[in-house]
Amino acid sequence: KEFVPGFSSNDRTRTFLKLQDGCDYFCSFCTIPLARGRSRSENIANSIASTKEAIATGVKEIVLTGVNIGDFGAETDENFYQLIQQLDKLPGDVERFRISSIEPNLLSDEIIRFCAKSDRFVPHFHIPLQSGSDNMLQKMRRRYDSALYQSRIETIKEVMPHACVGVDVIVGHPGETEQEFLKTYEFLNELPISYLHVFTYSERPNTTAVRVKDEIVPVSERRKRNKMLTILSEKKKRAFYEQFVNTTREALMEHENKDGIMFGYTDNYLRVQIPFNEDLCGKLVDVQLSELQDNTVFAGVVLEAIKL
Repeated sequence: KEFVPGFSSNDRTRTFLKLQDGCDYFCSFCTIPLARGRSRSENIANSIASTKEAIATGVKEIVLTGVNIGDFGAETDENFYQLIQQLDKLPGDVERFRISSIEPNLLSDEIIRFCAKSDRFVPHFHIPLQSGSDNMLQKMRRRYDSALYQSRIETIKEVMPHACVGVDVIVGHPGETEQEFLKTYEFLNELPISYLHVFTYSERPNTTAVRVKDEIVPVSERRKRNKMLTILSEKKKRAFYEQFVNTTREALMEHENKDGIMFGYTDNYLRVQIPFNEDLCGKLVDVQLSELQDNTVFAGVVLEAIKL
C-alpha cells in the first residue's frame, strides 16, 4: 500500500496530522498489519510540506499521528527524531506539537530530552504497555520488557516532572493468569503515570492469539480485571491532577460553547473549564487551576490571554 498523508481539523483549535501508516510488528492480539498493511511514511521533506499546509489553516496545536509513528522514516533511512527536530524549527503561529502515541522501544532518550527543551513539543506522552509481566509481553510479541518501559517513564519524569503519561494496557489475553495480571496491576500502581486506557482482550480472526485454545481467560474474569484497572486509572488521574491545584498553566481554549462554559487543555493535558468568552476561542490563556471537579476537569480562573 502507498502512504497517503493528510490532516483533519477538530474544532479549528487543533488538527491531527497523519505522518505514518501501517505496522510491521504483528503483535499477537492485533489485526492492524493485516488491515492497514506494512509500515510506511513520506520522507521528511514531504512531511514538512504537509505540516506547513496544516499550519496555514491557523490551528494552534498539531497532533502528530500514525499507527506506529515512532517507525517513521524506516523506508527512507530517516527517523522520527530527525523529523521532530525539523518540525520544531518551522515558522508560523502553531504553538504546540503533540505526539499522539509512541511505542516504548521507539521512544528514545534523545526524543524525550528534546521534547523537554522544546517550546513547542508538549510534555505529554502516550506509551502503550499492554502488560507489566515480561512473560505476557513475550506472548504478546511485544518488542520490549518491563524494565525498558520503566526506564522510559523514569527519564520522562526526571526531565519533565510535570509531564502527563498515558498508558495502554490489555487485560485477559490468553495465558494471563491471575498472578500475571497482578504483576501488571502492581507495576502500574508503582509507576508515576497519569491515566490508563484499558482494553479487554477480544478474539480477532487471523491473529496468533486466537489460535491459542488453552489458557483462555473467562470473559467474566476479563471484565473484573478491566474494572480493577479502570479504578486504578481514576486514582492515578486524580493524583496527577491534584499536583496542580492552585497553580497557573497555559490552556488552549476550544471553540464550543457548552451551556456558557468553554473547555481547553494545558500543555500537559489537564482539562480546564472557564466561563465562555468568544474572544478566547482558539487562544492560549493563562489560567489559574483553582478547583478540581469530578477528578476530570479544573474550574479555572482566567488571568490573561497570553498569545493572541
